[in-house]
Amino acid sequence: MAAPAPAGGENPYGIVAALQEGGIIAQITFGLMVLMSVASWYVFFVKIIEQQKIINEGRRARTSFWQSANLREGANKLDKNGAYRQIVDDGLIARDQHDKLTDPIDQHDWMLGSLARSQGAIASKLSSGLALLATVGSTAPFVGLFGTVVGIYRALIRIGASGQASIDAVAGPVGEALIMTALGLAVAVPAVMQYNWLMRRNKAITEELARFSNDVHGYMMSGGTVRPAVRAGAAKGAAATSTAGAATRAPSGTTATGSATGTTTTSPNKM
Repeated sequence: MAAPAPAGGENPYGIVAALQEGGIIAQITFGLMVLMSVASWYVFFVKIIEQQKIINEGRRARTSFWQSANLREGANKLDKNGAYRQIVDDGLIARDQHDKLTDPIDQHDWMLGSLARSQGAIASKLSSGLALLATVGSTAPFVGLFGTVVGIYRALIRIGASGQASIDAVAGPVGEALIMTALGLAVAVPAVMQYNWLMRRNKAITEELARFSNDVHGYMMSGGTVRPAVRAGAAKGAAATSTAGAATRAPSGTTATGSATGTTTTSPNKM
């Protein structure tokens, strides 16, 4: 005889009913997986915001930074607590400290080591929190499997107590077991995908920081004569912005002129 439907039209085999029937073990397992899922998504969004800030700062560093007269002026154009600003500041500090060394060390090696330490600190900060995603991705399926084992065990106990494997006797525990399995996968799969995607972005950011650090090192070792070439489009954009600002500050009825050439600038395309 089929079991009567519960009052109120509630699903007798839903997740709420499974947790109520499963007892404290099922509830603790479910709560643990929910906590793991929330923690992984929190780390994911925090790292995405952190990475995007560095990427945006890198775009500014490739354009406006190298248009500056010197490193200190360029550093002021970067975010105060940004990764690129940290590399420049650490390089300037290392250059000043080199002159105070009592035992002379080659400036090239001293600067190279200082910039490498700066990059290592930034890479370590970028990697913080990713261990949690890796842990969730590798352990969540087994936490769900534990709930599955408990559900199957309870189903076997019911079969033994009733003496028959009727659907009414085992549907609840088996449904609980399947729900725990699905929850374990639902927590683990996004965590693994998040970890891999963040690691790939971290690798690209680290490579870009290494290129910038190498450019800063070359600039310092050459006394400012060696600097990376700025893309033409970026240079025109920076110059157009400067010209627009000069035109805005010019008195009414006059036209802003280039300070170096003395010619009138009417369009960025003519620069």
